[in-house]
Amino acid sequence: MIALTLTSTSFSHNDEIPVRHTCDDRDVSPELSWTKIPDGTRSLVLIVDDPDAPDPAAPKMTWVHWMLYNIPPDASSLPEGVGAKELPSGTLQGLNDWQRTGYGGPCPPVGSHRYFHKLYALDTLLPNLKHPTKAILEKAMEGHVIAHVELIGRYRRHP
Repeated sequence: MIALTLTSTSFSHNDEIPVRHTCDDRDVSPELSWTKIPDGTRSLVLIVDDPDAPDPAAPKMTWVHWMLYNIPPDASSLPEGVGAKELPSGTLQGLNDWQRTGYGGPCPPVGSHRYFHKLYALDTLLPNLKHPTKAILEKAMEGHVIAHVELIGRYRRHP
């Protein structure tokens, strides 16, 4: 089986996320592209989160930075700094942990954090969940994930 891939021109897997994608600069989303969408995929889901919040030495929660769902399977990328109006047709947004839609970049209070960019291929188109939280979106995805891939970036704030 050919595995789903997720890459970025902004950073490589397990490498440092450039400052322009963080709260310390322009806070724009990285470019993301994917290949090898499995047959039978009806939609894609993107969840970007940080399991090291607030402190990697004693993580207490996973902070959600960005959620998109119902990305059409014929889409193959998101440009850097993509806004709501430039999302592929039909794509819906979930709420991040700032209680808003859209991308919110790395802004760790302390230490070096890992940012998981997770892409899921689903065998269904999800209903309009009206800006769901991650828990609601993951519940809706249950039993429908046919493939997933992760791209991890790291970021540490420098004073």
